[in-house]
Amino acid sequence: MDLKGIKLTWLGHATFRIETPGGKTVIIDPWIMGNPMCPEADKTVKKVDVLLCTHGHGDHIGDAVEIAKQHNPVVVGIPELARWLGKKGAKQVAEMNKGGTQTVGDIQVTMVHADHSCGIQDGDELIYGGEACGYVIRFSNGVKIYHAGDTNVFGDMAIIRDLYAPQIAMLPMGDHYTMGPREAAYACTLLKPQFVIPMHFGTFPVLTGRPAELQKLAPQVQVFEMKPGVTIG
Repeated sequence: MDLKGIKLTWLGHATFRIETPGGKTVIIDPWIMGNPMCPEADKTVKKVDVLLCTHGHGDHIGDAVEIAKQHNPVVVGIPELARWLGKKGAKQVAEMNKGGTQTVGDIQVTMVHADHSCGIQDGDELIYGGEACGYVIRFSNGVKIYHAGDTNVFGDMAIIRDLYAPQIAMLPMGDHYTMGPREAAYACTLLKPQFVIPMHFGTFPVLTGRPAELQKLAPQVQVFEMKPGVTIG
């Protein structure tokens, strides 16, 4: 996988740290300190310029507020979630909605659909956090990565392929709360990426889907199984 100067680290579950060719640090779905799959060495966030949040479940935004207060990154999310994060202390909030594109740091980000629920646990209350989403990220070197967030397969993934043509797709495939391998394999037929990076599996016993099963069901793509804490690129 030629990332052309991008450095990509999986921190477990749906959390990724990306260093762009221009030296910016992007974290997608910042659940780090309480993430059982995240290596201890990576649980201290040293630098972050952009936070991309796909939805408001705790296993995706668990550390978003604390990171925002410590490092003051640009925080991207759907309006309901972004405004909640702003109320909690995020100072640079760049809200957007599905179909929109904006430049943050040195990346272009397009928000796309995801088929999932969204509620923010705020103390004893469960607050509506807007719809769940995914992101297509374009880097200055031409590489396009699609982070699907939490989702089931949906037919309009074909539109994501036609409009944005991501070479790399980060797909949940653990089953139970998201797609399992069967659904993720069908997503591959719609998206037609060169590489698939599986995520949202193995964190808890109920997330039973495994990359080897996805590769067996989707032989037309290269399933690239990352290890938590290991950087590629």
